[in-house]
Amino acid sequence: MTNHWEDIKNADMVLVMGGNAAEAHPVGFKWAIEARNFNKAKLVVVDPRYTRSAAMSDFYAPVRAGSDIAFLGGVINYLLSNNKIQTEYVRHYTNAPFIVGEAYSFNEGIFSGYDEAKRSYDPSSWTYEKGEDGFAKVDMTMEHPRCVFQLLKKHYASYTPALVNKVCGTKEADFLKVCEYIAATAVPERTMTILYALGWTQHSTGAEMLRAGALMQLLLGNIGVAGGGMNALRGHSNIQGLTDLGLLSTNLPGYMSLARDAEQDFAKYLDVRSTKPLRPNQTSYWQNYPKFFISQQKAWWGDKATADNNWVYDYLPKYDTMYDILRAFEMMNQGKMNGYICQGFNPVASFPNKKKIIAGLSKLKFLVTMDPLNTETSEFWKNHGDYNDVKTAEIQTTVFRLPSTCFAEDQGSITNSSRWLQWHEKAAPPPGEARTDIDIMAELFVRLRAMYRKDGGAFPDPVVNLNWSYKVPHMPGADELAKEYNGKALVDLTDPKDPTKVLVKAGEQLSSFAQLRDDGTTASGCWVYCGAWTQAGNQMARRDNSDPWHIGQTPGWAWAWPVNRRILYNGASVNPATGKPWRADKPLVSWNGKSWVGSDVPDIGLTADPTAPDAVRPFIMTGEGVARLFAPTGMAEGPLPTHYEPFETPFESNPVYKDPRAKSNPAARVFKGDMEAFGKPKDFPYTATSYRLTEHFHYWTKHSKLNAIIQPQQFVEISEALAKEKGIGHGDWVKVSSNRGYIKAVAVVTKRIPVLDCGGQKVHTVGLPNHWGFVGQTKQGYLVNTLTPFVGDANTQTPEYKSFTVNIEKA
Repeated sequence: MTNHWEDIKNADMVLVMGGNAAEAHPVGFKWAIEARNFNKAKLVVVDPRYTRSAAMSDFYAPVRAGSDIAFLGGVINYLLSNNKIQTEYVRHYTNAPFIVGEAYSFNEGIFSGYDEAKRSYDPSSWTYEKGEDGFAKVDMTMEHPRCVFQLLKKHYASYTPALVNKVCGTKEADFLKVCEYIAATAVPERTMTILYALGWTQHSTGAEMLRAGALMQLLLGNIGVAGGGMNALRGHSNIQGLTDLGLLSTNLPGYMSLARDAEQDFAKYLDVRSTKPLRPNQTSYWQNYPKFFISQQKAWWGDKATADNNWVYDYLPKYDTMYDILRAFEMMNQGKMNGYICQGFNPVASFPNKKKIIAGLSKLKFLVTMDPLNTETSEFWKNHGDYNDVKTAEIQTTVFRLPSTCFAEDQGSITNSSRWLQWHEKAAPPPGEARTDIDIMAELFVRLRAMYRKDGGAFPDPVVNLNWSYKVPHMPGADELAKEYNGKALVDLTDPKDPTKVLVKAGEQLSSFAQLRDDGTTASGCWVYCGAWTQAGNQMARRDNSDPWHIGQTPGWAWAWPVNRRILYNGASVNPATGKPWRADKPLVSWNGKSWVGSDVPDIGLTADPTAPDAVRPFIMTGEGVARLFAPTGMAEGPLPTHYEPFETPFESNPVYKDPRAKSNPAARVFKGDMEAFGKPKDFPYTATSYRLTEHFHYWTKHSKLNAIIQPQQFVEISEALAKEKGIGHGDWVKVSSNRGYIKAVAVVTKRIPVLDCGGQKVHTVGLPNHWGFVGQTKQGYLVNTLTPFVGDANTQTPEYKSFTVNIEKA
């Protein structure tokens, strides 16, 4: 979330798209209802199904699963064509005035720099044109034909209401009604918030869907303001924390990155990531990358990390490709992986193409599962009849099950969607032999380190030299770990301007990542969490919910990264001509002529005058100092969100672009053999999408008798029209099949799933709730991911669960 849960109540419009907040986040959804009831906000829902969120909405518009970028592109075109944008915000807080180089081009769905053989782009042609001073050229009139603003207008000109109707199946009148609601927030006095979830991320173009939403919000001036933002509703209480701490295989904590194989030179590694400002006087905060990285190395390896050995840079692995979960299972199937530790994860139930997942696990020598519950993964080798038809005797994988605790049986912090780190105490002891994840991992490490010390190995140094200075080595305390990721001073830190003045004494906790240094005198395990446990104590445990500004800002409750800032990019909430808030009734920060004041921590220097020429802009993590409508780097499939069909689609081609290479995401990674596993429209004519129900939480609550009572049995949802066409009655057993397998379930025939007319082609949707499996208290069911294709987002490799094709018939 760029904003936070309670801030939703400040919105004048709430757009729920790419999620179903009322169903999947029922407690948090109350803030959307408060916005409507007390702020007279409009609640608009765009979804393939008429959901519980839609039932609470002021307006609902159906959309074909997988076509969201076409819908959002149409909104962007509407805003630009009708001048429904917040012009001064766009001019000063986005890269709309930046001029792109002459080498950039876009033609029929393909950007310049494409290599079809490699299915990848060289983004060098997407860069800005630079002047002799080395800075990017800008045209503040935004009239230059190659400035981002003009390229944006050209790129989305074809996304007309008629095209949206053809691609998305949304009636033109419904689409235009949504556009009107959205456009009404293009003035400073009104804001819109977007609530999205896995309905946007779980696509082969998921990251670009998010960018399209952010691009729309930036044109409206809705980023960095109260009641605005791009707000990801996380599916688990600590998914945000996993992301912060480097969940992706190529990431380090705090959104830093591992080096590639070619980056053996430490200085070059730092230089590439320490991005320089692209405009005069901008911050480009990643210039501090060496401070963050070296402090991390000191936290991890202590005295072993020195300037002489490049802070043990060579201890870190270098990668040749992204080793995400999809690739891990591809390697298992190829016999290139011997063992797998599966911690708090149930891939047999939650990763695509169950048949391939089980085939990969069956080739391992060992599998270790760490989970509070029995899972389909820990029992993948058991034959459960039609639900999991495997030949147990042929599976030689040794499976170790290590029972762990759930959150209520442990102490520690949880980072929620709002980026709040909230400390919780242990509520009850775990049952039986269950131990905390920390204890399990710590004891594994201690034993492995002892083996390395005794027997050696190919490269034991990173293991035997790891800093492990906990009071009880095999049972580190949650408080010890929290203090470690916050960070401390290793020597007395003095004021650079006055060496006699000690700012932080040796051994004391740091209060902000601004105190981190690149000379080895500070240690911090995760720089964005620096400030969570200071010398003053555990900031995450604070419980002051006072709101003196009456806008939902409670800075004394828990602690938000970074530096307890509650709304990211809040410097954009002020008019750059005056430094005063766009909205006087809901101010976040304000310039008083000398410094910043207000209800939040400003994201630029406390004395940085926003009205000055070449003022520091609030998007300090970019070299531009402004938000990127056009992304010159960082995106796999192009600098502007573009509609590509899902890899399984009822269409034979991309209805927007003619180039056959642009039917589906041309840069998405597809493994050999998986392309052939995609179904054809003639065999699998219906669009399918998976989703959650309020009565269950993923695959956990099927172990609970109470949940099993209220939602005991697997079902699928289809429209009345499809039911009539297929001769299926309400309550009939049906077989839903894809090119990878089938499931059987009870049919729920409902008015909630509309039939869409996409340019004369009828598109039916099959809804697949995904909470059942072959273990638990509920009636045995089939795993929905039996049906899903083995392909993911081009940037993160998140699987494409939300749009694929199936057939359905009576069982």
